[in-house]
Amino acid sequence: MPVTDVTIDENNLTVTVIADFAHPVERVWQLHTDPRRLERVWGPPAAPATFTEWDFRQGGRAFYYMTGTRDERYWGRWDILDIDPGHSFKVIDSFADEHGEPSTALPASRMSFVLEPAANGTRFTLTTTFETLDDLRKIAQEMGMTDGLSQAMSQADAVLDGIRQTYQGRVAHLEVLSDTGVKITRAIEAPRTLIWRAYNDPEMIRRWMLGPDGWVMSECKVAREVGQTFRYVWTTDPTVPGQQGESFGLEGELLLCQEPFRAVTTERMLGTEGPETINDLTLVEEDGITLVTTVIEYPDAQTRDMILGTGMIEGMEHSYARLERSLLAEPV
Repeated sequence: MPVTDVTIDENNLTVTVIADFAHPVERVWQLHTDPRRLERVWGPPAAPATFTEWDFRQGGRAFYYMTGTRDERYWGRWDILDIDPGHSFKVIDSFADEHGEPSTALPASRMSFVLEPAANGTRFTLTTTFETLDDLRKIAQEMGMTDGLSQAMSQADAVLDGIRQTYQGRVAHLEVLSDTGVKITRAIEAPRTLIWRAYNDPEMIRRWMLGPDGWVMSECKVAREVGQTFRYVWTTDPTVPGQQGESFGLEGELLLCQEPFRAVTTERMLGTEGPETINDLTLVEEDGITLVTTVIEYPDAQTRDMILGTGMIEGMEHSYARLERSLLAEPV
């Protein structure tokens, strides 16, 4: 994670985030001034950003929104005050409506982005200045700005290094985001459209989403439209000697579908009232390789630890490896 320090200074009404990148200033500058790259890091994992307007010049402006797990959109606006190319830029950052008009209910702030050469690459400093102490406490602490920025900027290395260099050859990787949130990443050597199909075609799902060897999927109902429900049931393979006929299942509702990029579902064990999780799947393709990211939101830390303790990550890796081996080697 590139973030090395977060400082809240109530006397000067500032929040300062410092990050160190093992890349030259020119590359980090490009990340923060190219909207297609920037939107991969500006929003936190569970609320990715989309820039709809980008006029990067002094006096220009940019509009963006972040999409939550239930398709809720949080709009923002930058009014660009000053640019020192390759070194810094300053903006007024405002909450906004869908037309880009600044919010009158939530405070604006001034943001200063500064990039400086460092021994191992680039020192990046983002300073946010508020008008009042109440504004700082509301945005930085009550609304979780500091956690959101740290989580968002933790995604920058993959954009700077590239998916292939960062993730290729690595097994399913778990990152704990908070007491209630985790992120699992796995790169697969295949185009995003094929991966999307593998998550939504029952025939393909039955061939790879099985966890450890010795299980088969006996029921596979897919949700294809928001509001529909899915239902997956696994049983021990009856052809394997010594199997005890065990079974378990998962069910849930499709909350958000942005084909072939993002799908969000609820999930719970079949036949129970909970605990229910929110599973946020995103697929990002770069140079023929797709990064599969699943952000899971649990109701509490105890539930998180209980589910992770079942060997979930190992089971996911078995499935991902099977996906590569049995499906993507010979696409269907």
